[in-house]
Amino acid sequence: MEDYELFNENTQAIIYGLQAAPVQRMIDFDYVCRRKTPSVAAMIQPTQEAAVAYHKVFWGSKEIIIPIYKTLNMAIKKHPKADVLINFASFRSAYDTSKEALESETIRVVVIIAEGVPERQSQFLNKIAQERRKVIIGPATVGGIRAGAFKIGNTAGTLENIILSKLYRPGSVGFVSKSGGLSNEMNFMIAQNTDGVYESIAIGGDRYPGSRLIDHLLRYEANPKIKMLVCLGEIGGSEEYEIVDALINGKIKKPLVIWVTGTAARILPKGLQFGHAGAMAGSDRETAEAKNKALKEAGAIVPDSYEDFDKIIKATFEKLKTEGKVIPIKEEEPPKIPLDFNEAIRLGIVRRQSDVVVTISDDRGDVPTFAGIGLDEIIRKNKSIGYVIGLLWFKKELPEFAQQFIEMVIKLTADHGPAVSGAHNAIITARAGKDLMSSLASGILTIGPRFGGAISDAAKYFREALQKQMPPLEFIGYMKNVVQINIPGIGHRIKSVQNPDVRVTLLKDFVFKNFQKHPHLDYALEVEKLTTSKRNNLILNVDGCIGITFLDLLENLDFSQEEIEDVIQSEALNGLFVLGRTIGMMGHVFDQKRQRAGLYRQPWDEILFGS
Repeated sequence: MEDYELFNENTQAIIYGLQAAPVQRMIDFDYVCRRKTPSVAAMIQPTQEAAVAYHKVFWGSKEIIIPIYKTLNMAIKKHPKADVLINFASFRSAYDTSKEALESETIRVVVIIAEGVPERQSQFLNKIAQERRKVIIGPATVGGIRAGAFKIGNTAGTLENIILSKLYRPGSVGFVSKSGGLSNEMNFMIAQNTDGVYESIAIGGDRYPGSRLIDHLLRYEANPKIKMLVCLGEIGGSEEYEIVDALINGKIKKPLVIWVTGTAARILPKGLQFGHAGAMAGSDRETAEAKNKALKEAGAIVPDSYEDFDKIIKATFEKLKTEGKVIPIKEEEPPKIPLDFNEAIRLGIVRRQSDVVVTISDDRGDVPTFAGIGLDEIIRKNKSIGYVIGLLWFKKELPEFAQQFIEMVIKLTADHGPAVSGAHNAIITARAGKDLMSSLASGILTIGPRFGGAISDAAKYFREALQKQMPPLEFIGYMKNVVQINIPGIGHRIKSVQNPDVRVTLLKDFVFKNFQKHPHLDYALEVEKLTTSKRNNLILNVDGCIGITFLDLLENLDFSQEEIEDVIQSEALNGLFVLGRTIGMMGHVFDQKRQRAGLYRQPWDEILFGS
């Protein structure tokens, strides 16, 4: 993309705020422009509980999903090609979010929609933008549009107005103004009197806009696809005199049609503000009449009144056509957008919304895909079960050490003999003549807080302790006196310091060898030193070790804290236990069926009968 271009047909934006209507309007614009990819990469909703959620929008008559992130940092990290932030944050938080975007490596343009951003904050944002060679549009702006390529939020009004203004394809005119409302009118006026707008920007009406009229006019001057310039100035301030200087110095050579609004201000009471925050003349030099006169003398094409603006625009464009500087555009009918649901119902035309969002797999093509990876590729490259779990559970291609860790956990949890509740239930059900699924389900249904629950509970409480920076001794007291339960993951009926659990040893050895960092395991071992000093069987057991080292795995995969919380809340730890233990339960079912074992009846001598 050239320096003089802010947007093109590949530009993607991150939207700050859950702005469903503006996002759908942007996507509809993309569709009528025949863009190949949506212009909205992601949305930000800080108040949502999940680290990542999803928003459905229509692409024509089909639906697509747009991710919604809890933080701007996560969105920027996940979408490095998105270089525009459209900031719908209120004036109270627009500064912080805009500053974060400007200080990022990938965001190039920040659009600040909010009105009322404190002037000091605007000036500071402008300073950051200048130092980092970035562009701000706004504050107090509707945004802008690059015809046929990219639209900011609600710019240009309804889709009908966009079509009437021919904004679905580029014209030859570069337009800039302060007013967003008037820019909508001007887009239509220009389309009626020329071949249409190439780009239209509303810089916003605040006293200290992030970019000025002259900034955009100079970009248009440098753009060979733009043949003439149109500008709508405003009473107050001295911005238009920068345009005067550019005309005199030859920096602007293309025809510039400009009008400064506010000539009616002379009949208003003195000191009354005319429109925007910056629209109040502090001296005769800042009046609309003075500016229009100076512009005309410098060589701009200035009408006698706003009523003549369209005629002057048309005459200037026709002159360019006569001179052969404009090649007529071949008009094409843009794609039609299907009606929204309520309107479609009224007219008897409907587009149906989907009921479920699935982001991990897709079986509609010739080959099913897991997180975008074809099943044929997974098979041909002999990828592991750990690799497949990474795709389907975490939507990531996990590194080799992570795959090995997951497979180790599955092996370690595969079976714990016939006496535990899950295997016992599966055996009893199989001996009752039930099928595999019923027998397996009866075993799986016993998994919970007392059977397998130590894995997730250990992860929960040890993570809490580490986050709160509790010393190990304080944590032991906290579990005893506040939570009032035994520490999950600590203690074994048979194993002890002198008779260690080989499964725990294997897990620890693997983690120390393969994980760059293991803060949860380190902390748990410090806790173990204290508990075993009291009784030698209060060791870190296999359930606790699995839950704790799983947290360390997520740390080594660079999951954010929000993503780690999502993984824990999604019960992935229980999932690993269920997946592993299912192998053993099915083995016990097959074992009983091979033996043709009869109906089980518990012996009387194993039951204490009381009155």
